[in-house]
Amino acid sequence: MQSIARFCGQCNCGCPELFVDHSAPAERQVVITDDFGQRVEMSLDQFGSIVAAAKSGSLDGLALVH
Repeated sequence: MQSIARFCGQCNCGCPELFVDHSAPAERQVVITDDFGQRVEMSLDQFGSIVAAAKSGSLDGLALVH
């Protein structure tokens, strides 16, 4: 898996991380791990819809700005 981004917050308990695994089946190539070792797997198309929502501003209400 190739690490793409690490999302570090203010908790000092670990960081969620985004990976791409080009050797995985197409529906599981994007992997997001959380602070506790759990993972979410999705397709590049599904991840693309998250990126599009973030770019459009529709996820802005979820972000906590400190």
